[in-house]
Amino acid sequence: MLSVLRRSAYRNLFTAQVVALLGTGLLTVALGLLAFDLAGGRAGAVLGTALTVKMIAYVFVAPVMAALVERLPRKGVLVGADLVRAGIALSLPFIDQVWQIYVLVFILQSASATFTPAFQSLIPVVLPDEKDYTKALSLSRLAYDLESLVSPLLAAALLAVVSYTNLFVGTMAGFLVSAAMVLATSLPVIPASQNPGSLMHRTTLGTRIFLREPTLRGLMALNLVVATATALVLVNTVVYARSLFNGSNIDVAIALAFYGAGSMIVAFITPRILEHTPDRTFMLVGGALVPVGLLGAAVIAATDSSWALLLGLWVVLGIGTSMISTPSSRLLRRVATDTTRSYLFTAQFSLSHACFMLTYPVAGWVGAAAGQTAAALVLGGLALAGTIAALIMWPSTKALRPAEAPVAPRSASRER
Repeated sequence: MLSVLRRSAYRNLFTAQVVALLGTGLLTVALGLLAFDLAGGRAGAVLGTALTVKMIAYVFVAPVMAALVERLPRKGVLVGADLVRAGIALSLPFIDQVWQIYVLVFILQSASATFTPAFQSLIPVVLPDEKDYTKALSLSRLAYDLESLVSPLLAAALLAVVSYTNLFVGTMAGFLVSAAMVLATSLPVIPASQNPGSLMHRTTLGTRIFLREPTLRGLMALNLVVATATALVLVNTVVYARSLFNGSNIDVAIALAFYGAGSMIVAFITPRILEHTPDRTFMLVGGALVPVGLLGAAVIAATDSSWALLLGLWVVLGIGTSMISTPSSRLLRRVATDTTRSYLFTAQFSLSHACFMLTYPVAGWVGAAAGQTAAALVLGGLALAGTIAALIMWPSTKALRPAEAPVAPRSASRER
């Protein structure tokens, strides 16, 4: 899996991704402490609203920005987005009103909604070989999982010697290093898009390709499956650990670590398995694991079963979601061309996050109103429906076809 790091362009981009992820992790901790300073006991409501603002930016801003920047050099787009994020991170410690958090979070996440799809769509051009690209996807999944473990530990270590406002400086530094790494990298020049039509036509192009392609329709359904498990784990792990099992904050961290461990296991084994197993089979097996794990979570909530069983189920949920998420970009790569690639990756970014606008409220509101058993059962039902829909909409004999005639990546010149 590490062999792709020998490619200097990908190595620089991967380093930029890791550093930016660490900065984002510090931001998450610092933002929670800032919200508490400004709102006290209402900090949870402030953070909940900020997360909603984040999802709105991801779902609605990403397609518009993809259409607006389509004719700009990819390097300039990435560096510009990083600089905007760095500037917003530096300004956050100086605000003194809650509404200012929402405005700055919206701007920062709009920049992220510009950066991430552009970054993701660049990797298959840098690594045109599918085996190399699969290794890169596994490394990316591993980076996300490690960030969820390392960032809180790094934040805790820093908070022992500095105030939380200094974490925003760390966030800014992460984005600046990311920008520097991208700026120093020689990137393939993707020909300027020649897609005609209005801004609305180009904004919705990726979604329309998703709706047209059976394989990508199946991916849309599996995105919902991923969102159900992720929502239960991120929203309700604290309730399971602290309330159902009378545990501590350490137990919350342990449970989240087991979920991350399941995802990391898949990241390590995916490149080898996909050499012999079709993506459809691999991803649908992951889709089948998630409803089973959610049903198990419902049983635990109803019966107060063992803590060890909960940890095992969290591993299962981590495995199931990673089996869907890790290879998903391979499907986009096969359909995409130089003129549609950025639109498809943006559509995946937007559509996958739209699922969380459904599953986060279900996990939180149903859990609070009707109990954890009901929340897990509702999410399990949604996961089962998503898996069945993917099975139906993604025929096993349906071959992927490019949305337009492809342009060979090897013919691309180099951007300095």
